[in-house]
Amino acid sequence: MTEPTPPARPSTGWATLRTALRFRASRGQILAGLLCAALGFALVVQVRQNNEASLSGLSQADLVRILDETTSRGDALATEVNDLRGERDELMSGSDKRQAALDALRRSAETQGILTGRLPAEGPGVIATLTEPNGQIKPVTMLNMLEELRNAGAEAIDLNGHRITASSAFAGIPGAVTLDGVVLTAPFTWTAIGDPDTIATALQIPGGALAAVRGNGGEGDLQRRTKLEIRSVRTLPDPQFATPVPPAAG
Repeated sequence: MTEPTPPARPSTGWATLRTALRFRASRGQILAGLLCAALGFALVVQVRQNNEASLSGLSQADLVRILDETTSRGDALATEVNDLRGERDELMSGSDKRQAALDALRRSAETQGILTGRLPAEGPGVIATLTEPNGQIKPVTMLNMLEELRNAGAEAIDLNGHRITASSAFAGIPGAVTLDGVVLTAPFTWTAIGDPDTIATALQIPGGALAAVRGNGGEGDLQRRTKLEIRSVRTLPDPQFATPVPPAAG
């Protein structure tokens, strides 16, 4: 007696999904896959062999030519690097030279500005104050004082707020001394920038301006200072006839 076949269990959703995702490969599909794999392997081997044979298949002359071209290219690149370095060094050197020239020009302009009275000045120096009974200081006494200051190396000189330059001149009469056409009144205060000890020694020589003032019953006070300021300046006229000598050729 045949046993009855048990009823099939109803399939669940998960079982249906697994069945749908299960790979069903036929014999033809498997064979096609093997052929593709073999073809890919053959292509890889062929490319590798071609790369390895790219130089080995060349003649000796071709190899020498390639070596020469590579060497020449390397030499050209090295030359270009050296040229660029030279240009860089030249630019840096040129910049330094231009800056040095500008610095020298600025220092020269400042020096000339101080010596000609066009710029204010500061530095060590002396202050000399002259007074005389009845204000009878003579113009020649003031001129002697100025020359003693210059001979002692004074670089900037001011008298009663007036800047003295190379073109300055004293005139007038005793008691009415003029400086560049301006009447001065006592006390006469000189401010000179330079070495304080050198200037002080020069002003106190026997027979000098201070000695003459003191010999006439006046007073000559002298003070050394480590720092002085001269704020007065002069506006110099342009020369009417003189012009700079052009530099010699060569």
